[in-house]
Amino acid sequence: MEALELEKFYSGKRVFVTGHTGFKGSWLCRMLVGLGAQVTGYALAPEGENLFELSGLEREICSVMGDIRDMDTLSKALKAARPEVVLHLAAQPLVQEGFKNPLETYEVNVMGTVKLLECLRRMKWAGSFINVTTDKVYQNKEWCWGYRETDTLDGHDPYSNSKSCSELVTHCFRDTYFSDGGPAVSTMRAGNVIGGGDFAENRLIPDCVRAVQAKQPVLLRNPRSTRPYQHVLEPLYAYLLVAAEQAQQPAKAGCYNIGPGDEGCVNNQTLAELFCKDWGQDARWEALSRQDAFPEANFLRLDCSLLRSAFGWKPRWDIKKAVEKTVEWTREYFAAGDIPAMMDRQIQEFMEEGA
Repeated sequence: MEALELEKFYSGKRVFVTGHTGFKGSWLCRMLVGLGAQVTGYALAPEGENLFELSGLEREICSVMGDIRDMDTLSKALKAARPEVVLHLAAQPLVQEGFKNPLETYEVNVMGTVKLLECLRRMKWAGSFINVTTDKVYQNKEWCWGYRETDTLDGHDPYSNSKSCSELVTHCFRDTYFSDGGPAVSTMRAGNVIGGGDFAENRLIPDCVRAVQAKQPVLLRNPRSTRPYQHVLEPLYAYLLVAAEQAQQPAKAGCYNIGPGDEGCVNNQTLAELFCKDWGQDARWEALSRQDAFPEANFLRLDCSLLRSAFGWKPRWDIKKAVEKTVEWTREYFAAGDIPAMMDRQIQEFMEEGA
């Protein structure tokens, strides 16, 4: 499905996005607005410096502030929105926060998913549903090859494990309640994303941005840890693509990995070096001592051949361009420029890349 076909599908569509005030949610809502969708977002109010407020989305979508665990408020928002497509991004998304607060991480990531699916079940809803999880749902055996969708789900740390559980919950509801004329349901497992507007703590690119702003070196916890890095627009486009196609061909619903080509599977040191090179101005990195590091997997790669074969999908921006676009956005932000216009330009460029 090309960009023009995607625009044709989403134009006028009622789309419900959970977690819309987050980094990925904000970019996703800007994409949907550009495609002409009628967007309702449901999430906690953003705190601190955040992309949602910078993006100008409050003026362009229906924004409902609520907790994904609050079933009454969530149900009312869903009934008011009458969505045709639901994209579930609401989550506690940080590995280190999961170590610190495992109870809340499981409550949000597992019971939040249960309550959303239960609301849809009670509504007897029959649209298109995407549950956004992570590449970390797999039992990580430090293999040198990419994990496939049929590999064992058993995330190690509380964040990763809670997302594995969220997958299992989704599969259960799909098979038990939605298999006969119900919604088309897919789970999508994306690799690490980068892009302008990520202000999260303890993530590499936001750490790079804060370091160059303070004119200090970037401090790396695990320089050799290798991850499938990609620009945030890559998985967001895939979510929209799968949601649209499975709405028209329910047999395409399933579980899909989304990651970069082999060139995007790089270690943290390489990513920091790319950022520092693009930024210039004596930007540099240093390694933290091991005792400062949280326990994390050293190697992770995804096999995305299923998504490629089922939907004709392929990555559009390599890792160098992903970093370049992140730096471009950040310079606009530091200059107090027009962030909505910058986001729209980057989205348009990305969409046209595959046209």
